[in-house]
Amino acid sequence: MAVFDALERQIVAALQLDPRCPWRKMAAVLGEAERTVARRGSQLLESGAVAVVGIRPRPAVVLVEMRCMPGTVRAAANALSQRADTTFVYTTTGTGDCVAEVLTETGRMGDVLSDELPSTIGLRDSTSYPVLRYFRTIRGWRPEVLPADKAEALRSNLAQDSGILVRQQHMSRQDNELIDALCADGRMSFEALGRRVGVSEATARRRSEWLLTNNQVHVRAIVEPASFGLAVEALLWIRASPQHVERVGKSLAELPTVRYAAAIAGNYQIMADVTVEDMSSLYRFITDSEWAQEANGVDVSILLDARKRGGRVMRSPW
Repeated sequence: MAVFDALERQIVAALQLDPRCPWRKMAAVLGEAERTVARRGSQLLESGAVAVVGIRPRPAVVLVEMRCMPGTVRAAANALSQRADTTFVYTTTGTGDCVAEVLTETGRMGDVLSDELPSTIGLRDSTSYPVLRYFRTIRGWRPEVLPADKAEALRSNLAQDSGILVRQQHMSRQDNELIDALCADGRMSFEALGRRVGVSEATARRRSEWLLTNNQVHVRAIVEPASFGLAVEALLWIRASPQHVERVGKSLAELPTVRYAAAIAGNYQIMADVTVEDMSSLYRFITDSEWAQEANGVDVSILLDARKRGGRVMRSPW
């Protein structure tokens, strides 16, 4: 996978801060020509190197670690990635072959875990870890690319993750169609959104901004960490005493190497997704970080392949 050059890194970092940032504003903050930023940014989006997509938040979230029959891991990962309710699907080393995050309604959790997921091709057995709260989601991941003043100038004024899982409000047909459109293309213009839904551009702007501001749809930039030169990605399954869970989670969320961190129910108290340059860096992160001093234990799974990220099925290397 090609690593981004200096300008590409800045453009992607800007999109992570504000996925709908206009090229003109981005160029002004970065100190580059608008034509250059628009051209390079459009190329990144068209090539699939970065995607801006939305996700509907749900009140019930569960991490599922699956163990598969020999020779079926890739088929299982593909099947999971095709589910509309999975946000990420990873194949990993360790005790599990495949890890997925499932977003659903509270009343459907039993059906998903007892009936639907057990029928996944190749599945031998699985362990489920309900998410209790987030410390960081993928849309909060910010590699340290831009200086603080530029990052602040580009930062979106949309509501940030509260970490608390809440029930989605009742939506009208038009609102649901706007959410569907933003989930498909998070940078779709208000004019295009209006045409798609059959409302005026002004109405599309007003309703879309309300949906985004009130966390009815989360828009984020999806990118492979390896494109930033972060070649090693790992899932950390962390044990911590109840009184230390919040402190460990918040400490993890402050680190740019952490893409995702959530408090979970089960044999582990926190799961974190981290990205680093190499195995030596991962070793130092696990053994010499402040958060590790209050952890009772850590199991590490190296990510082999991301079949799905941020609700987007990735190009298969298989």
